[in-house]
Amino acid sequence: MTQIFGDYNEGQPDSPEFLIIGFSPSSVPLKQRWRNNGLSADFMADYLTTFFLGSEDNPASMRRQAEIKGAVSFIANELLENAMKFSDENCSHPISIQLQLHPERLMFFTTNSIPPQKVKGFQGYLEELVSCDPEEMYVRQLEKNALDETGTSSRLGYLTMMSDYMARLGWKFETVQKEPEVMTVTTMVELPV
Repeated sequence: MTQIFGDYNEGQPDSPEFLIIGFSPSSVPLKQRWRNNGLSADFMADYLTTFFLGSEDNPASMRRQAEIKGAVSFIANELLENAMKFSDENCSHPISIQLQLHPERLMFFTTNSIPPQKVKGFQGYLEELVSCDPEEMYVRQLEKNALDETGTSSRLGYLTMMSDYMARLGWKFETVQKEPEVMTVTTMVELPV
């Protein structure tokens, strides 16, 4: 069974330029992975800048390169953190992030398993997210976070991508194994460049 939320787009598998990084969820405890998320995101951003070379004598091209690098680093880090944090700990399904380079857009895909009991709650949040005004929901979420004494759920990453980077987001839920049930979610972010 497959379910789609938001503006999910499979991308173009024949993209001439792409980068895929995979992680085994059982090889290193989650708390030790946080540093790797940032390193992996920065690596993807550095890799991408080779396609958007800036000229030191052209401040506008250098600014554009820095903006793209910052956006890629932020988005990749957020996607990896979510994939690691919400992955099914009882499942050995790998976590992956892919970056595709297209002429006028970048596409990110992260895939991770998700505990079956968490699917409905996450899908409910996604339904609200895809039907909202992102800037209005961002402000509401900031206010909610300010009142949250536990500080456990910011829910600002996707909203920041939509508001600050004009990214389109989509999600695909798939059952990839029946016994025991393994469900994956692929998060797609499309960033205009």
